[in-house]
Amino acid sequence: MKIMTDTNILFSALLFPESRPAKALFHIAEHHNLVLCDYIISELRDVVSRKRPDLLADIEVLLAKLPYELISAPLQPCKLIQDPKDHPILNAAIIANVDIIISGDNHFLKLEMEHPKPMSVANFLDIMMKYNPKTSQSAKGAVGRGENRYKSRSKYGR
Repeated sequence: MKIMTDTNILFSALLFPESRPAKALFHIAEHHNLVLCDYIISELRDVVSRKRPDLLADIEVLLAKLPYELISAPLQPCKLIQDPKDHPILNAAIIANVDIIISGDNHFLKLEMEHPKPMSVANFLDIMMKYNPKTSQSAKGAVGRGENRYKSRSKYGR
């Protein structure tokens, strides 16, 4: 399954390696095809530089450790979502034929689309546990593995 995470999921996983967004991110990276667009990565760098500049190096470590497909985000307007800052992300997800967009952003979560299907982290993890308990167990443990993967060279492990 192709799954895109919004910037807020990456930011939360970076800030809180044991959080549900981190669990979801590492579960996706291990069991699905993670798709990110250049706009999400640029937005992540911008948000971190404004809110937590001490974590800028950790972004590169995290991205280097995550297996993902990088796609370009078209910047043309999209009438499907209200927030203009979300247009490139939704456009990229549609063009890349992503199955699910995981976000904490209400603009995405209010969309009534089936493909890509917007989901919250909680909804995604609940569905993974319900339909595939074997991989959901690895989602529970993925945070520890993921945390070690990107903290090993970050400020915590230097």
